[in-house]
Amino acid sequence: MTETPGRSLPTTSGNELSGSSEATRKAGGRRLPEPGSRGRTTIADGVVEKIAGLAAKDVLGVHAMGGGLSRTFGAVRDRVQSGGGKSNVARGVKAEVGEVQTAIDLEIVVDYGVSISDVARAVRENVVSAVERMTGLEVVEVNIAVSDVKLPDEEEDEPEPRIQ
Repeated sequence: MTETPGRSLPTTSGNELSGSSEATRKAGGRRLPEPGSRGRTTIADGVVEKIAGLAAKDVLGVHAMGGGLSRTFGAVRDRVQSGGGKSNVARGVKAEVGEVQTAIDLEIVVDYGVSISDVARAVRENVVSAVERMTGLEVVEVNIAVSDVKLPDEEEDEPEPRIQ
């Protein structure tokens, strides 16, 4: 067993850990937590942002994520560089992740003709469900900013980048 500086690890004899499952959870007279709960798991903001972005895009009536300017710059960046920066999936998503809770801000573009309040409600439900199921974090809020409405006759506003 390796010792970590500043942390004393329990020492056990070979016989102490054999036998019943209760005995396997004891070390040095103390009861250890179940193996699956020993240690700490941290989840990066970007992980929650990707999960939330995918969950939001799955909702009928969500045309795109992010505002017009961020979509334009994002499209150019995605074509120019193959890595780094915020991925297309997480565009328009900002998450603040704590140890057990997270808060999420979304910027979306909705399709013309849909009920914005219905779409926002469905996005919240889908995002909360996906993030809580996949991460175990409690989602305390999902704030939604509708930045645009996609009209049926509008062209996509992601320009072709000029690369020289």
